[in-house]
Amino acid sequence: MSWTNRAACRDVDPEIFFPVAAPDTVAGAAAEAHAKAVCRGCQVREECLGTAIRHRDPYGVWGGQGERERRRIISAVHGSAS
Repeated sequence: MSWTNRAACRDVDPEIFFPVAAPDTVAGAAAEAHAKAVCRGCQVREECLGTAIRHRDPYGVWGGQGERERRRIISAVHGSAS
């Protein structure tokens, strides 16, 4: 069974994980916080985050981490922010 079948977000509108508003705005920060709240109790957070980091996905909230947070992780792991 894929980790996605056990994800807390499987029955949630995926658009909440890809907010239209920029994360450095009040609306964007609120949208990101809402997505992260879904992730907070998820049993497969690590698998989700790992997938986003491996694929260097630049958009959205994955595994409870926003775009900037993942860029920092990718930079630390791979030596450059992509």
